[in-house]
Amino acid sequence: MCSKKRFVLAQILCLVLLTVSFIATAQQRLKVAVFAPIYLDSAFKGDDYKLGLNNLPKNMLAGLDFYNGVMMAVDSLQSEDKNLDVLFYDSKGSESIYTIIRKPEFAGVNMIIAAFNNRQDIVPLAEIAQHRNIPLISATYPNDGGVTNNPYFVMINSSLKTHVDQIYKYIQKNYSSTHILYVKRNGQLEDLVQYYFREAGKASAAPPFVYQTLDLADPFTSQSLLSNLDSTSDNTIICGSLNEAFGVKLVKTLAANGSYNCTVMGMPTWDGLKDLDGSDCNGVNIIFSTPYNFVRTQSTAATLAFNYKSQLNGRPSDMFFKGYESMYHFTSLLIKHPKDLINHLSDKEFKLFNDFNIEPIKNINDQSIQYLENKKIYFIKKINGITK
Repeated sequence: MCSKKRFVLAQILCLVLLTVSFIATAQQRLKVAVFAPIYLDSAFKGDDYKLGLNNLPKNMLAGLDFYNGVMMAVDSLQSEDKNLDVLFYDSKGSESIYTIIRKPEFAGVNMIIAAFNNRQDIVPLAEIAQHRNIPLISATYPNDGGVTNNPYFVMINSSLKTHVDQIYKYIQKNYSSTHILYVKRNGQLEDLVQYYFREAGKASAAPPFVYQTLDLADPFTSQSLLSNLDSTSDNTIICGSLNEAFGVKLVKTLAANGSYNCTVMGMPTWDGLKDLDGSDCNGVNIIFSTPYNFVRTQSTAATLAFNYKSQLNGRPSDMFFKGYESMYHFTSLLIKHPKDLINHLSDKEFKLFNDFNIEPIKNINDQSIQYLENKKIYFIKKINGITK
């Protein structure tokens, strides 16, 4: 790789398409391939960076922080004298994923870790993982990407159905005695969320709770929402839409009318949504689901954040922690179970931040495994911009 592409720009390290090798013993040498969307080639004209010294495009940031997390995990593994080769690829570079997986260096890969940001990138890596019987650890959206009949595709970022199932159970357990209002807007995705919610009620062993459904126009008026609330009772409002702007307006409307005691259950898209931290959302209890729960005051997270700031002079995003955890946790399991990792993905031995409950998702007709999915969901509570 050209040395001019090894640079520090806007205080973020950008080393892409990297091979790291370290050998501690004569044991089997394992190989891990990591993919993340960096878009590095779009920032260069030949070997010259073309976007200006103070300009780093937003579409590069998430992939870069995932990369930074991966590389810090590589440092940790190296300090433990692990026996490993690591290949890192920019999934948005000039070479297609199909070209990359046909390279000689890709032969013998034992595991793939990927941060995806669109469905099209999932299929080629899922296919090669299945062909070679090696796990593909998918750490980010867009979830299953249409992959079926592939017991080697491991979805850490839980599916929408899993989130909705767990949301139903959470409300059933904690808020069934309140006035419950299910709010949605028109849309195919909203119809799917509502279908999952209804099916969760049908599948529940406990008695279903009573709730009112409200279809709102988008944009909606305050009165159309508030007229359906109960001023004499606690209100639980379920946002049945993944549209972030709709959800934020829902919270702001409730916050502007303090006569109602409201808890809002949001969707997984609310994780990291900064608009919910503003003062115009104060007074509303906000809850949302997530497969990731990075407690930054926890000792390991605090140490990593300190190291990140020391090296890069910034604050790590959740993508950094996802990169670190994916690389360290699953690679450590691979080293311990090089021939049988697929049956040890939920092991807690190398836990860093999150519990993973990875289960096979089966076809209801023939019970064939469609893919593996993390079923562990956390619920995050916020009030007045503070995570409780």
